[in-house]
Amino acid sequence: MAERFFVAGCVFSEGEPELSRKVQVYVKDRFSLPVIRCCVAKYKVQEFEERMPEWYRDEWKSVKHYEDFPTGSTMVSICHNCSAIFEERHPEIRRQSIWELILEDDSFPYPNYHGESMTVQDCWRSKENCAEQDAVRELMRRMNINIVELDENREHTKFCGYSLYQPQPPRNAKLAPKRFVDGAKGLFAEHTEEEKKRLMVEHCSQIFTDKVVAYCHYCIRGLNLGGKQGIHLARLLFEPENVLA
Repeated sequence: MAERFFVAGCVFSEGEPELSRKVQVYVKDRFSLPVIRCCVAKYKVQEFEERMPEWYRDEWKSVKHYEDFPTGSTMVSICHNCSAIFEERHPEIRRQSIWELILEDDSFPYPNYHGESMTVQDCWRSKENCAEQDAVRELMRRMNINIVELDENREHTKFCGYSLYQPQPPRNAKLAPKRFVDGAKGLFAEHTEEEKKRLMVEHCSQIFTDKVVAYCHYCIRGLNLGGKQGIHLARLLFEPENVLA
């Protein structure tokens, strides 16, 4: 079988260092996957090292920043930016979401959320990825969550938090122009903080459950700004004590 590797994601790991560490430990222990930090060689290496909390900094430094894997390998991702960049820069590398990988684990200890209704929020950055969307919903079902769908779901979603209402990092447009330039007409324009808040509140007004499950860190930030309790799918899976409390 061709090699698989996991991209931990610099931005996700900066925002959720404890959660990221748990996911990294899981993929190494359960699937023996090598882990790299980033989808791009030499990208803000020291900057992200310095942003990590002190308790995690040395461990993060010990993770290889980047590695070239052979044709036919599969990158497993938790970040849609990483996946989009690999899709356009490395078409010889297959892509798989962490959620699809977890479904391969017959012994995963799914927590029980006792039929609680939670809305699922799909992400614009991966709106065509049916395999990921299906895996997300299957994981929610296995955790005994009653899934509530939005009208604009799956390939129809236009949401990625407030990240679509501010300039994007220049590297995204350069490395994945099909996604972030050709497919992003009218997006990534400058907005004031007040405008971003208004847009997020407006989006959240259509959501009628207390909890909203997303699988993108940008989506989570937007949902929280809009007044909802955005919960990352990884937290539901790996930190149920923080959700059930």
